[in-house]
Amino acid sequence: MNVEQMTQRINELYHKSQSEGLTEAEKEEQAALRQAYVANVRANLRGQLDNISIVEKDGSITKLSEKKTRSKI
Repeated sequence: MNVEQMTQRINELYHKSQSEGLTEAEKEEQAALRQAYVANVRANLRGQLDNISIVEKDGSITKLSEKKTRSKI
């Protein structure tokens, strides 16, 4: 299921919960979809952050992901 379909289904379940309520199976589906959606957003953000480059004061360019791993050492 792609993000667009996931978002659409999450919204459908939300609107149904507001109007008539959800069954236990639908509540579980909603929770699983929300969890998958948040994981996808985090992965996309991590990918974007890993591709950011920082220009150091000495003019060298360091990828943010490399700076993160060096700081943990």
